[in-house]
Amino acid sequence: MIPWVRLDTAEIPDGGGELRLMRRGAEFSIMIGSNELMNSRLSGSEEALASLSAAKIAGRAKPQVLIGGLGMGFTLRAALVEFGPDAAITVAELVPAVVAWARGPMAEVFGACLDDPRVAIHVGDVGALIRAGRKGFDAILLDVDNGPEGLTRESNDGLYTMQGLGAAYAALRPGGVLAVWSSGPNAAFTQRLRKAGFTVEEAKVKAHRGRSGAKHVIWIAVRPGT
Repeated sequence: MIPWVRLDTAEIPDGGGELRLMRRGAEFSIMIGSNELMNSRLSGSEEALASLSAAKIAGRAKPQVLIGGLGMGFTLRAALVEFGPDAAITVAELVPAVVAWARGPMAEVFGACLDDPRVAIHVGDVGALIRAGRKGFDAILLDVDNGPEGLTRESNDGLYTMQGLGAAYAALRPGGVLAVWSSGPNAAFTQRLRKAGFTVEEAKVKAHRGRSGAKHVIWIAVRPGT
């Protein structure tokens, strides 16, 4: 068996721990402690985050899209396809090294998506962009940490509180969508979304396209209006 090799490490701001970039042959993994945050072989649910969101705002001209978390680029690549040629997509990534990995050792995974003229990379907290974006976005896609029950940063939890959801609601245009990825269900979070004023759908999607195995959860929360 081909062994895992550690390529690099990076500190998560505000004491969130250490990320490790691992490689085994053509397979990449990003880990924190003993937990695997993402793997280059498992892309199905991250792609669904984009496709389910785009379906909710289909037909909008020049959609403004915010993605929280670059990860391995699966959501971004799907968003470039699903939201169309006139979309403007901002990706907020908190850890600078993750962007460097995308352009360096994982360049083969990312392809040319970071150089697409529709894409802007913001190195910083997605929460700050949400709070500043009143009615500025048609879609906000959050693939941050492990979902509402985070692993890496306590401050990530603020995205999923009533205050954080209120900020997301205010940042969306009427009819806009907040989509949230999670490794598993969370009934309390579903209720908070509804309490914040969203209409909510909860989808269970396969971690790997076309295969059996683990399923993840995506909340599709729409701000009412047109």
